[in-house]
Amino acid sequence: MSHPVSDTEQRQPTYVVGRRAVEGKLVGVVIAIPEPIAGELERWRASFGDPMAALVPPHITLITTTPATDWPSTIAHVREVAAAQCSFTVTLKSTGTFRPLTPVVFVNVTEGFDSCVELHRRLQAGPLARNLEFPFHPHVTVAHDVSEANMDSAEAQLGDFEASFTVRTMGLYEHDVTGVWKLREELTFGQNAAAGEEPGA
Repeated sequence: MSHPVSDTEQRQPTYVVGRRAVEGKLVGVVIAIPEPIAGELERWRASFGDPMAALVPPHITLITTTPATDWPSTIAHVREVAAAQCSFTVTLKSTGTFRPLTPVVFVNVTEGFDSCVELHRRLQAGPLARNLEFPFHPHVTVAHDVSEANMDSAEAQLGDFEASFTVRTMGLYEHDVTGVWKLREELTFGQNAAAGEEPGA
């Protein structure tokens, strides 16, 4: 089932995305990459000179930086989507880039791509509906805003990378006033949350 995570109980890494305080609630939903795949990708990202390697655990973003004006409705919506979702397999294979639009090199999501897109579609609705600047493209970032040479290196050196895992959960994060993404609830697919649960309780 889904389980809320309080500030004092949290043991999972937080996601640092900025230092400016943000008024109101911003939420994100991600699929965490499991070990040992996560550790390998983190080491690769660090090797390309990306300082975010130590701050941002490898993940697939499903929803990013979305305002939540109605927190109870947002929680209920994300829980409902999780309850209706079945587990699926993700295969990460080779690399791609968003250059020249954005300075990002990533590992491709091959198997599971359509499942991620559909999950995103259902999440980015209701209280989380918004227009995105770019079409949603599931991926795992391995280099961001580093030199062109290092991005070229990332794209080449991980060209033969391949790993698979089963996705059974997704994490609901809140962007706090310190600029950190904090896990509020880890939701298991296909199970309903207990009535009356609140993140941080």
